[in-house]
Amino acid sequence: MDIIARLRDVPWDELHPNERLKVESDYLRGTLEEGLADRATGAVAEADTQLTKFHGFYQQDDRDLREERRHQKLEPLYSFMVRLRLPGGMVTPEQWQTLDDVATRYANGTLRITTRQTFQYHGVLKENLRAHLQTIHQAMVDTIAACGDVNRNVICTANPHRSKIHRQVYELSHQISARLLPRSRAYHEIFLGEERIAGGAQERESEREAPASGDEQEPLYTRHYLPRKFKVALAIPPENDVDLFAHDVGFIADVQDGELQGFTVCIGGGMGMTHGEPATFPRLSDPIGYCTPEAAPAVAEAIMLVQRDHGDRRDRKHARMKYTVEDLGLDAFKAEVEQHLGEPLAPAREYHFDSNGDRLGWYQGDDGRWHYGLFVQNGRVADFPDGPQLRTGLREIAEQHDGDLVLTTNQNVIITQVDEAQRETIEALLDRYRMVSQTSPLRRNAMACVALPTCGLAMAESERYLPSLIDKLEAVMREAGLADDAIIVRMTGCPNGCARPYLAEIGFVGKAPGHYNLYLGGGFSGQRLNKLYRENINEATILAELTPLIRRYAAEREAGEPFGDFVIRIGVIGETKAGREFHAQ
Repeated sequence: MDIIARLRDVPWDELHPNERLKVESDYLRGTLEEGLADRATGAVAEADTQLTKFHGFYQQDDRDLREERRHQKLEPLYSFMVRLRLPGGMVTPEQWQTLDDVATRYANGTLRITTRQTFQYHGVLKENLRAHLQTIHQAMVDTIAACGDVNRNVICTANPHRSKIHRQVYELSHQISARLLPRSRAYHEIFLGEERIAGGAQERESEREAPASGDEQEPLYTRHYLPRKFKVALAIPPENDVDLFAHDVGFIADVQDGELQGFTVCIGGGMGMTHGEPATFPRLSDPIGYCTPEAAPAVAEAIMLVQRDHGDRRDRKHARMKYTVEDLGLDAFKAEVEQHLGEPLAPAREYHFDSNGDRLGWYQGDDGRWHYGLFVQNGRVADFPDGPQLRTGLREIAEQHDGDLVLTTNQNVIITQVDEAQRETIEALLDRYRMVSQTSPLRRNAMACVALPTCGLAMAESERYLPSLIDKLEAVMREAGLADDAIIVRMTGCPNGCARPYLAEIGFVGKAPGHYNLYLGGGFSGQRLNKLYRENINEATILAELTPLIRRYAAEREAGEPFGDFVIRIGVIGETKAGREFHAQ
C-alpha cells in the first residue's frame, strides 16, 4: 500500500503540522517568493522556514546577540545556514575557488566541512541568498535536498582517486543521489530564475486533494515527501570512515581480488534522540542482504519507498526510519523492500572494519600519485589568529594545483593527485600557512558539531568549546603515558547527534550551558553504541570522572585494546546491543 492509499482515510488534523505543510506547499514553493522580496525583515514566514530546508538552508539567528538586540528593540539578527549537495565530497580546484569566493561575498568568511562530507556556510543574509545560490550553480554545485524530509547528501569512503574501487563507489554515490533527488522545480524557479511551466499543483481543485500515486511532479516522493530525513552511506572495508551503521541505509563494499563484487546492505541506523524520552534513541543499522553494484541505486530507492509509505506521519520524534524498522521488524521491512524490487536480496556477506578515522599525511594511490590528508579541527576552514591560515592556504593550493580536493566525513580535506615533482610545492604551501601542526591522536580523532551561536537547537557549546577540553584531556593522556594513543571523542551541543557522539568511545552531549551528558564505550571502528555514564556534568566533573579511567586504562589495558572495549571489560558500563538499551546506565 503506497503513501497515498495509506493516508487517504487518516484525519487531516491527526497528521503532524509539517505533513500538512508539505501537502499544501505547492511542491515546496510555499510563499518563499514573497518572503524573499520582503525587506522589512531578515526572516521568512514561519511556515516557509520548514520549506527552505528542502532547498538546502536553515534560517538561524546569532544567539550571542539575541539579548542585546532585544534591548535595542531590534528583531534577532537573522541569517541562513546554507549547505551544499556534494555526493562523495569532491570538488575541482576551480569549484573550490568559487566556493571560497562565496564565503567572502555572501557569508561569514569561513567554510565549514560537515560530517556529511560537504560544505555549509553561515551568516548568509536573506538579500544575498539568490546571488549565493546562483553563483555556486554556475560552478555546477547546488543545495537541493541538502536538508529537509528527503534523501540527504550521499556519503562514501573518501577519495575516489585512491583506487579503482574508490572511484566506483564514488560514482555510485552520485548515481544514488541523482536517483533519489526530488523532481520539484521550485528551487530552479525561486532561486535560479527558471520560468514556471503552466499547470501543476496550484491548479488542482484542492491543495489537500491527494494526487494519484503516479505523481507527475514528484514520482518518488509525492507531495507528502518523506516523514523525516533519509541518509545513505557507502563504505569500503576495512575503513569505516563514514560511520556506516549510523545511517538509514548503508552499503558495505565487497571487494574480491581487487574487483568490486557487490554490497552488503544495512538498514535502520540513526543518531538522534531527545533528552528524557526513552522512546527515542540512537540505533545502529542491521544487514538485510546483498546486492550487485548495478542494483544498489534501485535498492536504495526501494528502501526509501518503504520508509515513505510506512514511516510515522503523526509524531516527528518517531518518524525516522530506525523507528519504522523497529515497529515493522527487520524481516517485514526487508520483505517490503523485496516487493518493490521484484526479487529477493542475496544473503549478506561477511565484512570487517578496523577504524573509522581518516588517513592523514602523505600516502600513495594505486596509480602511484600522492595524496595528502589534511587535519581540519572541527571542519572549520578559516584563517585563525596566531594559528593555521587554512582558508588562505587551501585557496592558494587550489590556485596552483590541478588535482581535486576531497572532503571527508571526519571533517578533513584530502589534496589529491599530487605528482612526485609537485610534492615539494604542496609541502611549501602547507608550511607557509602553518596548516600542519603537531596534533595528538586524541585531537585528530575528535569531532564537534557547530552548536552555538548559530544552531537554534544547541543547549551547550560544542565547536567553540571542544578544543579547550581536548587541551585538558591531552594533559591527562600525557601524564598517563598515552600521548601517542587514539581515543575517539565527539561532542554535540544537543541530543540530535550531528557529530555522531553516540558512536564515540567518549561522547559529550549538551544538556545545558556548560553541562553535558557523558557517554562511554563506543566501538573504535564505529560498530557499537556507547552508554550514558554521567548526566548533566560540568568540566570539573568531566575531568574528575575521566582522569582516573584514563590512568586505569594506561595501567590495565590489554595489548591493542581500545578504550571503549576497556571500559566495558572492566565493568564501568555494560555493552549496548540494541537501541532501546541505550538509556540504561
